[in-house]
Amino acid sequence: MADQEKTLKDEIIKVGQRLYNVGLAVAKSGNISARLDNDNILITATGTFLGDLKYEDIVKVNLATNKSESGKNSSSELPLHSLIYKNLSAKTIIHCHPSLINGYFAVNSSLKTLTFETKFYLGDVPVVEQDTPTVTKPELVINALKSSNLVVLKNHGAVSIADKFEDALSLIEALEEAVRTAAVARLFNKEALDDLDKPLKDNLTKNEASYPMFSKEHIQAIVDLVNKDELIAQKGKELDLTVQLAIKLDGSSSVYKFNFEKGKITKLEFDDNASYVISAPADVWQQVFLGNLDSFVAVTQGKMKLKGQLGQLSKWYVPFTCLFSLFKQVKITV
Repeated sequence: MADQEKTLKDEIIKVGQRLYNVGLAVAKSGNISARLDNDNILITATGTFLGDLKYEDIVKVNLATNKSESGKNSSSELPLHSLIYKNLSAKTIIHCHPSLINGYFAVNSSLKTLTFETKFYLGDVPVVEQDTPTVTKPELVINALKSSNLVVLKNHGAVSIADKFEDALSLIEALEEAVRTAAVARLFNKEALDDLDKPLKDNLTKNEASYPMFSKEHIQAIVDLVNKDELIAQKGKELDLTVQLAIKLDGSSSVYKFNFEKGKITKLEFDDNASYVISAPADVWQQVFLGNLDSFVAVTQGKMKLKGQLGQLSKWYVPFTCLFSLFKQVKITV
């Protein structure tokens, strides 16, 4: 066994033990995989206990043929894992069936994000309808994973992707904790509603015109909305929102710098000489401007790159959340 393959198998065994020990995997449910190279992956075999994996329980599968090298049957969810690796850049995948996640989304269609941590790291977790014991429409899951590294399969657990297992695992653990928090909140108040975003939603302004994405007209329309927004103005003064924030389109010369002074954008410039720079490829920006991807979540999940300290930027969480919400109010031509 090659060193890289052994190392990845050790990681998969460790993740399986972690899932079992914290109650996120029971019996023979769930599956784990990792990208070995451009042509092959490692995936848990069918009928294995994630909490007690052995080397022989993890099989090498060729992505072109979907056949295992040893002849041992891989997980029944191999088609899902295989298509994710073929369509996305993920290096690790975890699919498990946590009881709280399954129970919560069996009776709810979306997550009540009651804490700032949940909003920051999870955002609006996509939920994909699932009516069979295995995933038969993987294209729906892949489409959802383009806007979030974590997807709920209704009645069938969750799927998490990342470059490292620890990041994929932390997303599932964070979701289980968010669901637990929502359940506890309901014990205290059965009519509990998530009002954290209400002021933001009430202050959003609709704009019917549409512009080419990242054109000067597109960004100027965003600036105009920001400078008319009462909540950003109020919080900008309270929190002294005076900073330079640039947004950049990877693979192009398109970059815009917002010069904030106490919540107002006083100047729009065209360079990335700023305290904070958010950059991403066109497909990610498109998801942001369409409202399918939260910018804070995109940064924490690695879909967007941030120059500058996220912790410092988060002190302006409320006005910037409103700013990012306004992004989707300006329509882009797709």
